[in-house]
Amino acid sequence: MVRASRSVTFSSKSHFLDPEAPGISQPITERINPHSRPIVSYYFPKGVGEYHYGELHPMKPSRLTLTNALVLGYGLDKQIHSFFSPRPATQSELEAYHDADYVDFLSRVSPARENELKTLVEQFNCVEDCPVFAEMYDFCRQYAGASGLHHAKRGEASGFCYVNDIVLAILELLRYHPRVLYIDIDIHHGDGVELAFWQSNRVMTVSFHKYNGDFFPGTGKLNDNGNGVGKHFCLNVPLQDGIDDDSYLTLFKTVIEDTVTSFRPTSIVLQCGADSLGCDRLGAFNLSIAAHGDCVNFVRKFNLPLLILGGGGYTIHNVSRCWTYETSVLVGAAVPDDLPFTPYDSFFFPDYKLHPKIVTKVENMNTPASLQKITTGIRNKLRYLQGAPSVQMQEIPPDLAGWLEEEDRTAEERDEEKGTRNAGETRSDRHRAPNEFFDGEGDVDKDDESLPQSQGQSGIAGKRKPRRSRSARTLLPHHEEEEVRDDISTSTLATTEQVAQRGKKGKGKARVRARNRAKTKEAPEAEPSGDEADL
Repeated sequence: MVRASRSVTFSSKSHFLDPEAPGISQPITERINPHSRPIVSYYFPKGVGEYHYGELHPMKPSRLTLTNALVLGYGLDKQIHSFFSPRPATQSELEAYHDADYVDFLSRVSPARENELKTLVEQFNCVEDCPVFAEMYDFCRQYAGASGLHHAKRGEASGFCYVNDIVLAILELLRYHPRVLYIDIDIHHGDGVELAFWQSNRVMTVSFHKYNGDFFPGTGKLNDNGNGVGKHFCLNVPLQDGIDDDSYLTLFKTVIEDTVTSFRPTSIVLQCGADSLGCDRLGAFNLSIAAHGDCVNFVRKFNLPLLILGGGGYTIHNVSRCWTYETSVLVGAAVPDDLPFTPYDSFFFPDYKLHPKIVTKVENMNTPASLQKITTGIRNKLRYLQGAPSVQMQEIPPDLAGWLEEEDRTAEERDEEKGTRNAGETRSDRHRAPNEFFDGEGDVDKDDESLPQSQGQSGIAGKRKPRRSRSARTLLPHHEEEEVRDDISTSTLATTEQVAQRGKKGKGKARVRARNRAKTKEAPEAEPSGDEADL
């Protein structure tokens, strides 16, 4: 069936552009006044929709072409301040997170060389879900500037994703923003982003997804916490099949409101995977396009710098409808339900509507009791934050690796680089007077015991396990920074032998690729995974 064209011409109109005609976006003045319209930039890598994973593969980059056609067809481009076609990422930019050997492999592999590089193809997981296809590296470089593919790990592909553009974007944001909140409403758990910031307290990840232990990627339990300084900065909202608009929106708004209040982000990244819509080819939720857009509108109202990304979505005519509607929400424009005419009308047969009926009568397996349990669990985690972590913002580090190496060194090691004359002249244990009162085991004010003569003469407090001091750029909460500053007091000179022994200590950091994500999380004191972003 071919969609009937309009029976009007330019000459039959009194003017060329009728602002009241169907298919033209209108400002929503009752919600956003003209003087307070948001500044919106739109990123669409030219030609990104022309790549092809394979005939039977569910991932279709052409969905981006359909979305762009609807955005232009509705005239939303006239409501957007800036259009950008991002340039392809360079190899060094990809290596800001990904391993150099993995990026090198992506640049060399092709269908013609797949057998030749068979060992590497299997090593980097470019099989089945992540096939090798023509011009794959060019595709990765292009979508790295504007996408939302959240499964790729530091050293391997996963879940249709080869490069984790979200991690690259957040690393860039952290150069300017102390705290970034990442929200993921894709039906699949945002495991790649979560793992990258598993030990960071500057990025809080919140993922709403289906979880039953078998659904890909099989991660994202409610009690997953993060590790190290990142403990309690990882929130997961595991859901079951068939969740509807009312249940989802109530839970989403409650969790995000509490998270923003506790974490106090300075910017937000929102991944809008459209496979959480009803009738998705790979999904199992029962959300409408309007409800999906309500999540975007709720986050927009926090009035924080906001980066909106795409993500999953495999019924492509619904994906393009959803992302077009959410673009209208962000620019503050009302769009009619009738779709505009585009060269791709056949994809939207038979209704040609922006909001088709995609909510079906599937059973909602999420009971009120289970949703309340999730809400309670999230709130209990947020209680542990004890205020948002503060970061003293200084100069932008020229390169991430150098910054991390600087953070790993102790104060004494930094002194050694300036010369050994003053090395060891600081101490990291707090000086306490012998009569200072402490409630508990730290109480040294004991009337029935006298201080040993040697300690009384030297003026040094009793033996205490020293704590490592960190520089002002270390990613610590503000109250911990103040405590560390107080911990510095004078001590005795280090001997030449001690200085020599310290010089033998290595400063490198082991980088081990995490092959089993679950094992990493179950060991709370484990070494950092090779897939984690170094912050």
